[in-house]
Amino acid sequence: MAVWDDLVGQDRVVDQLTAAARAAGATVEVGRGAAPGQGGNASLMTHAWLFTGPPGAGQVTAARAFAAALQCTSPDLALGGTPGCGFCDGCHTVLAGSHADVKYVRTDGLSIGVGDMRDLVLRASSYPTGGRWSVILVDAAHRLTEAAANALLKGVEEPSPRTVWLLCAPSVQDVLPTIRSRCRLLVLRTPAADAVADMLVRRDGVDPETARLAALAGQGDIERARRLAVDEQARTRRADVLRIPLEVADIGGCLTAAQRLVDTAKADAEALAETQDAKETGDLKAVYGAAEGGKAPRGMAGAVKELEKRQKSRATRTRRETLGVALLDLLGFYRDVLAIQLGSTGALANEDQRQALNRVAQAGPAEGTLRRIEAVLACRTALDRNVDPLLAVEAMTVALRAG
Repeated sequence: MAVWDDLVGQDRVVDQLTAAARAAGATVEVGRGAAPGQGGNASLMTHAWLFTGPPGAGQVTAARAFAAALQCTSPDLALGGTPGCGFCDGCHTVLAGSHADVKYVRTDGLSIGVGDMRDLVLRASSYPTGGRWSVILVDAAHRLTEAAANALLKGVEEPSPRTVWLLCAPSVQDVLPTIRSRCRLLVLRTPAADAVADMLVRRDGVDPETARLAALAGQGDIERARRLAVDEQARTRRADVLRIPLEVADIGGCLTAAQRLVDTAKADAEALAETQDAKETGDLKAVYGAAEGGKAPRGMAGAVKELEKRQKSRATRTRRETLGVALLDLLGFYRDVLAIQLGSTGALANEDQRQALNRVAQAGPAEGTLRRIEAVLACRTALDRNVDPLLAVEAMTVALRAG
């Protein structure tokens, strides 16, 4: 299976990245003594790339596939084969996250700090250990602090000849102009529901009808569609969220629905803490050689405090992401209501909720639906500005009742 197979509906992007990987391979071979000009046009390759697109379109998947193609060592390449075979040692280790020359930059918290970025810039100044390319993949470039972004700019401005930066962000506007001006931009599009459903059938063995409904409900987010197709708990939580438009007939219903939504997000964060926090703390203490019930070794208290800070930030991000998914489901619901009210014949994201959609659509005018959509968007904005989640969601549910 080629590394490009997970990119759904992104043929244009795959073609560009394949050509760039082929040109990059030609550059490596020239450096090893091959005749210049063999294997591709070197101008197709550059030292920094920016992957953008709607949520779930596959920015990180595309960047990871490109990293694998850059490290591909398939013998078929000498015969004109496509980089990114998916079977060679280079591809396999990149996809597994264990390649020595590919660094993944992720964050469980709300931001990426300047210290981490300075370490990466320092690492980027050295040549790859394997003799091909040193790849640094930042999967959330929009989460860089201002200081971290300025540190990254230093690395992008003065790249090592064999270093490639791969930055992923929701949009161009989420990245500093000075950084994006030095990157080659690749914009991924929202994949068609039919293409996502086909992938779920082929790759995950989902039955066609379940795959179709999950692809529609995913609204272009491939990972969300996969979770809805294979995870019963994800389907149950979505159904709980989509009951809200029918439960806000009075103030009591509004407050109850808001409390349930926030409690679900809190439960997600607590479940993650139970599975990860204790293990991380135990591993850290083991590194310092702390004995059970004994005195804490020197320096351990500060390290534990820093770890707890990161864990708290991760819990906050988990709550926000859970609420964000719920609000996206609500937006999709009211968009479908509006489509019915306006007589649209297009496919509905919540086809499995047709009865509820018709009920809400018949209860009021399209203008009221537009105001409800604005209320959901206002809630998202409030959460981004660190408004207390319960207050923000309560304000939204009350606005949904008013219409």
